[in-house]
Amino acid sequence: MKRRTLLRASVVGAGALAVSGSLWESALAAPAQNATGPYGALQAADANGIRLPAGFTSQVVARSGQVVSGTSYTWHGAPDGGACFADGAGGWIYVSNAELGAPSGGASAIRFNSSGTATSAYRILSGTDRNCAGGATPWNTWLSCEEVPTGRVWETYPLSGSGGTAVVRPAMGRFNHEAAACDPVRRAIYLTEDMSDGCFYRFLPTTWGDLSSGTLQVLRASTATSGSFTWANVPDPDGSPTATRNQVSGAKRFNGGEGCHYASDTVWFTTKGDNRVWQVNLAAGTYELAYDDNLVNPGPAPLTGVDNITGSTFGDLYVAEDGGNMEICLITPDDKISVFLRISGQSSSEITGPAFTPAGDRLYFSSQRGTSGSSSGGITYCVTGPFRR
Repeated sequence: MKRRTLLRASVVGAGALAVSGSLWESALAAPAQNATGPYGALQAADANGIRLPAGFTSQVVARSGQVVSGTSYTWHGAPDGGACFADGAGGWIYVSNAELGAPSGGASAIRFNSSGTATSAYRILSGTDRNCAGGATPWNTWLSCEEVPTGRVWETYPLSGSGGTAVVRPAMGRFNHEAAACDPVRRAIYLTEDMSDGCFYRFLPTTWGDLSSGTLQVLRASTATSGSFTWANVPDPDGSPTATRNQVSGAKRFNGGEGCHYASDTVWFTTKGDNRVWQVNLAAGTYELAYDDNLVNPGPAPLTGVDNITGSTFGDLYVAEDGGNMEICLITPDDKISVFLRISGQSSSEITGPAFTPAGDRLYFSSQRGTSGSSSGGITYCVTGPFRR
């Protein structure tokens, strides 16, 4: 039985399936392995320098320092984490962070009509510091996270039309924030920390939908790559004078937390320092490796520079590379990994902000530094095609 099949079986019905230790040991023994992708081999690079499977096409949506086509708005530099929101009128909005130092950091949004044409673009957050990744909430706000030692989470309002007024959420902790993922079942928001000895957190709002107050917790575990875990309260979310990751004895350390994605009682997150994708079964209270580049046999490992992550409605995971071969790799629900796309001629960049439209038929992402290798050379793309849904 495949690991994610086992995971799903364990949460079907009124109660969770009791899983013995020996069964979990066998289930946890096989992170994703090389396989032919569900869409077949990559074709030659298109006019945008992107290699895609047959049937898929790419287009450039925006370039840093240039006006977004169809709008009067100049796109920000160093585009990073992103998400898509339904706009309530048949179209959607793509949000993108700007990973620039203060006061140039922040986030922007592009609104598209039902045919995918940009109709407006605007700033939703300004004056902040190194907004790297973040996460969308079920109430249609974007959590923009600052990747600095005293970084904060800012709640922004992309559906407001003009960006609204962003609000800082200090109760979610001050640390080297990276990504966020919302869990409406447990009413929790999971948070990654981009440090070589970082932690994995969850924030429990006092009232779901209101992030002004709540409890910050850290994951505790005693084993290396799989096993059970618990949560413990972080005494001082402000992280001063003691950093949040050093306040709780037994907090599990992760090497460079990056992207984070929640679906179906599971949260996945990536760690760039060891090229891993972690999978947390929230119903069973267990965690394991969904991918490790050292455990791909036979090699070579397709995914290196593990970074941002998102998922399709089908259950496929799409993991972007920071460096590597400038690829987005796909991990299927039966734990097979393959390359979905590769960007040519941009080896000094990284792929950021992968996000599907609400319909699941378009994938947005950025090359943070484009062909120039500079934060002023970012390019944001859209890929359209027969995605599994």
